[in-house]
Order: sequence, then C-alpha cells, then structure tokens
Amino acid sequence: MDKGLFGRKDRLVQEKRHDAYQERWKCQGPAVCRTCGASFVEGRWSWQEAPAEACAMVCPACARIADNYPAGEITISGPFFTQHRQEIMNLIHNAEAQEKGEHPLERLMAVVDGEGQTMVTTTGIHLARRIGEALSRAYQGELDFAYGEAEKSIRVSWRR
Repeated sequence: MDKGLFGRKDRLVQEKRHDAYQERWKCQGPAVCRTCGASFVEGRWSWQEAPAEACAMVCPACARIADNYPAGEITISGPFFTQHRQEIMNLIHNAEAQEKGEHPLERLMAVVDGEGQTMVTTTGIHLARRIGEALSRAYQGELDFAYGEAEKSIRVSWRR
C-alpha cells in the first residue's frame, strides 16, 4: 500500500468543536419553546407565531439560562461606572431589547454586583460584544474582549 495516497495514519485529528446548545435542539419541523414562546421555523428562531403542528421544546437560550451556562460575560468596573450605574444599566437593557427583538437567542442572563465591579452574563456572544461596543461608543473607556475556543464564548471587559 502506498502511504503517499492515503496519508499518515498515526496523527491526531482535531475535531471541529460544536456548540452543544445549538446542536442538541434540532427538530424535523417547526418548534416552539415551552418556556419563552420563541418559535423555530425554517431553521431559524424568531418571535413569530408558531404553526399549530409545532413541537414543544426548550430553546437553546432558555436551556443556557436553566443550566446557568453563559456564552458571554461582561465585566464592568471603574469609578465612572459607580457614579453612572443607572444610566449604564439602562444602556445595557436597551441594547438587549434591540438585539433580543431581532434574535431571540440573545438575552441577558444575570447582573451580579461584586466589589468594585459588575458582571453581566448573556446567552449569546453577539449581545455581549454589542453591549461592550455600546459602552465604548457612549462613554469611551477601555474595552477588551477575548473569544473562547471555537468562538462559542466571549469575555468582555469595560472600564472607565
């Protein structure tokens, strides 16, 4: 057998990483989330009315919330944040409302106040990045973000 035709057999093959929350919720036809009411039609989650024949299930965002397994984490800190907390929290909730209206799987999970900082967790990476960029546009400051393995998670840090 010619090894040149088939390649080496002794190397490790790295499998492509998958998002377990996206993979395990496939349904053959339309579906509706029994927790939030979002519908899965033609391969996409939306807020449209679900067809009568839709199967009931739990959407990936509700599953993440139930498991307390965020895809995005935003750490907000600094004296400016302490002085303008309510204004900044309003900006965060407005960014979530806009993103959630278009993409039902992008939601806030929790807001946890710690010593000198606040941690905001989200069900999706896009919302976390959008919040970080909105904070940076509105108030400047220092914005850093880092994606996790296979870009299925993100950590955003904003300080001013």
